[in-house]
Amino acid sequence: MRKIALDELNRLSVEQFKEAPKFSYCLVLDDVRSLNNVGSVFRTADAFRAETIYLCGITGQPPHRDITKTALGATESVEWQYAPDVLALLEQLRAEGWQIVAIEQAEGSTLLSNFGPLPNKRYAFVFGNEVIGVADAVVQAADWVVEVPQFGTKHSLNIAVTVGIVCWDFLIKITKT
Repeated sequence: MRKIALDELNRLSVEQFKEAPKFSYCLVLDDVRSLNNVGSVFRTADAFRAETIYLCGITGQPPHRDITKTALGATESVEWQYAPDVLALLEQLRAEGWQIVAIEQAEGSTLLSNFGPLPNKRYAFVFGNEVIGVADAVVQAADWVVEVPQFGTKHSLNIAVTVGIVCWDFLIKITKT
């Protein structure tokens, strides 16, 4: 077995990526403090072809060197928008037909393994602040609250890790149907 060289991976150019069809989901980052987390989410959104990233509240925006450092160019390929008010954004997305999915530990939440997205629906996955998580008002406004199961002693995962898990799980499920 041989490790594949970067030039053998046949990755899309930025222009090809922008023209390529995207999967039917977007990522909403609400009050994410770490610029490194934001950059990592851009990279994940590129890898899993998200439609858009919405940066809400105090979430940092490109261009910023800390975002650029971890995004490795994904701020150039992935569409993004800033929305100062996450609840107003979610209302707009819902009016456009998106299903709002808060990723949070909450009473009555659905475990990620039991979440069954439909291929003909569009999903807006909302991720919250590194300390308080998804705001209570956003949890209340969501169509779904989905929880990533955890089996250790810690009560949370890093937001960038959680985004990767949710994106991968979503793509596996919608591409099987």
